[in-house]
Amino acid sequence: MIVAAAAALVVQTVMQRGDRIADISTSNSLGRKPVPIAGIASVIDGDTIEIHGQRIRFNGIDAPESKQYCEDAKGFEYPCGRRAAEALDTFLAASRPVQCMFVAWDRYRRFVGDCRRADGANVAAWMVEQGQALDWSRYSHGAYAPQQAKAENVKLGLWVGNFQAPWEWRAAHGNGTAPPSQSLGIVSRKLVAQSGSYSCEPRRYCSQIGSCDEAQWYLHNCSWGRKLDRDGDGVACETLC
Repeated sequence: MIVAAAAALVVQTVMQRGDRIADISTSNSLGRKPVPIAGIASVIDGDTIEIHGQRIRFNGIDAPESKQYCEDAKGFEYPCGRRAAEALDTFLAASRPVQCMFVAWDRYRRFVGDCRRADGANVAAWMVEQGQALDWSRYSHGAYAPQQAKAENVKLGLWVGNFQAPWEWRAAHGNGTAPPSQSLGIVSRKLVAQSGSYSCEPRRYCSQIGSCDEAQWYLHNCSWGRKLDRDGDGVACETLC
């Protein structure tokens, strides 16, 4: 009797678990809409954040990949993917928390959403307006085209030089691995070759820098280099350039 009762309990438990699994599968297949997510965001890259362990991809925009490089106004390569992520991190830190409204699940099971800072600023719109991301018309249907036109007209962010659209860069690089000449942590062979005796220590100011090339090297290689580009147009110490 005891053995039979135990066996019946096991069967009942398995059936209950099976019912729960079926409920989850049905929920996923029906695409049940999640509730909005709000909290302090960790930046993954220029178009992806994480809140409470959930990856969130911004809807309708595409930012350079983490290992992607672009060219500035002087033709020097710089880590535009990292630059976009840094810009996003600074923007989000100014007004926390972030709230994201669900739009869809992408093929990587990321939450695709429309996100705003605590002050109501649209995160995706700001990234495009600053030239740190592109309007991805395939998904946005041109929602951020005005912001992109503005960034392009005034040469902000990516638009200061030459770049490859992130979706084209991914197609060309497959798994997203950077080309050998663009190893993460080295801004580019062109800049390193021209660096000579340049060093990030000690920190320098424009009044202490002797040439445009030197200023650009600090901008792209040193943690404090962005301080030399006060208007964010990708050109450091403009009185020298």
